[in-house]
Amino acid sequence: MDRARLAEFLRSRREALQPEDVGLPRGHRRRRTGGLRREEVAALSDMSADYYSRIEQQRGPRPSEQMLASIARGLRLSVAERDHLFRLGGYPAPQRIRRNDHVNPGMMRVFDGLGDVAAQVVSDLGETLTQTRLASALLGDDTRHTGLARSLHYRWFTDPDVRRIHPEQDHPAQSRAIAADLHRAYTRDGRDSRAGEIVHALLARSPEFAELWRAHPVGGAYCAPKRIQHPEVGLLELHCQVLVDPDQSQLLQVFTAVPGSESHHKLRLLSVVAGQSI
Repeated sequence: MDRARLAEFLRSRREALQPEDVGLPRGHRRRRTGGLRREEVAALSDMSADYYSRIEQQRGPRPSEQMLASIARGLRLSVAERDHLFRLGGYPAPQRIRRNDHVNPGMMRVFDGLGDVAAQVVSDLGETLTQTRLASALLGDDTRHTGLARSLHYRWFTDPDVRRIHPEQDHPAQSRAIAADLHRAYTRDGRDSRAGEIVHALLARSPEFAELWRAHPVGGAYCAPKRIQHPEVGLLELHCQVLVDPDQSQLLQVFTAVPGSESHHKLRLLSVVAGQSI
């Protein structure tokens, strides 16, 4: 671990960020630094200000890989910058295929401005990387899963509870769309990829998926309108807009309802409930 270079690198990236870059208000109090304050980076990284400050001051214990990953997300580092951060911390760079938990910085800047909207960033394998509070209230906290279950595509065909938020008559179309997503990723990345691992596991566990797979399903990044059967507010009919990152690895999904509709009122009610649970 190179404490001095690690501290210098963190300081340089912190000073290069402005509050508005990460969705924070600038405020009226005069700022001594040209970038973010240490306590702001700590809050964005879900750690104490004292812990983060000690890293920049070359004090304290060696940060774990988990802590470095949190700092990388808080500072909105690119994948290359995140890899450099890990090496300064004395760790090998995370494998990009097996560990796709880093939101690309451009996507994160867009996401930061959607705090009151039902939005989430997902990988092209259905792995939820981050959610707004409203998206979590609407769809459940999908960032908590580990292993193969990180992928909604895997859970859809192996965990019956996942389907309960969708009316049963919508299940066949959802299954075909998910199988098509996996087919596209598998064709692009090959059998030894993360997509290949998920496909092989599903072929062994799900006859439904195996039948769909044999049909060579083809689809796109289009996010069709969805019906969500929420346990608290009932059925919502939502539209889904998608922003695809330039490298095609991540998608920003935004769920909206027609203004003035019953679903729109239910979504606003759910937003109030989500805000009260903070």
